[in-house]
Amino acid sequence: MSKNIPDNSIIMGIDPGTNIMGFGIIKITGKNMELLDLIEYKLPSKDDHSVKLSKIFKKTSELIKSYSPDLIAIEAPFFGKNVQSMLKLGRAQGVSIAAALNSNIPITEYSPKKIKMAITGNGNSSKEQVAKMLKSMLKIKELPKNLDSTDGLAAAVCHFFNFDNGDKQKKKYSNWSSFIDKNPEKLS
Repeated sequence: MSKNIPDNSIIMGIDPGTNIMGFGIIKITGKNMELLDLIEYKLPSKDDHSVKLSKIFKKTSELIKSYSPDLIAIEAPFFGKNVQSMLKLGRAQGVSIAAALNSNIPITEYSPKKIKMAITGNGNSSKEQVAKMLKSMLKIKELPKNLDSTDGLAAAVCHFFNFDNGDKQKKKYSNWSSFIDKNPEKLS
């Protein structure tokens, strides 16, 4: 368990998307997690992609202001066959990262496999299996219709489980300088 996270810390998990964004927010007390909120943010399909990105930034910033998370965990885009979808998803993730960095909140990125492994013990679990495990862990009365918010919650729980394990593969950014230092190839 994560002994280095101070009591009453709040972790926000984000599942980036261009149609539905998922957010899960937990509070840490000792070795215990408490669910604070599950949020699914649906973006209008008729919106232009740049308008969606603006809305994602604003919504993420709004939730950061409302919940004052101490840490943020975000799901990394998975590698798919559709390059356009990957590009759009990567932009949504980038806008969410920018909102966190703009608020000076450390953000950590986890692969979908790592998140699933942390929650179910199987990196190939389905969204439904992850959601059911979270329902049991956090005593969630009813799961949402879409599972995007439970995916966001899974990122937060994964971060809690992995916080002090010294995993060097996690990408941590505490500010813009940190991001640029760890990603010099992103500069043009």
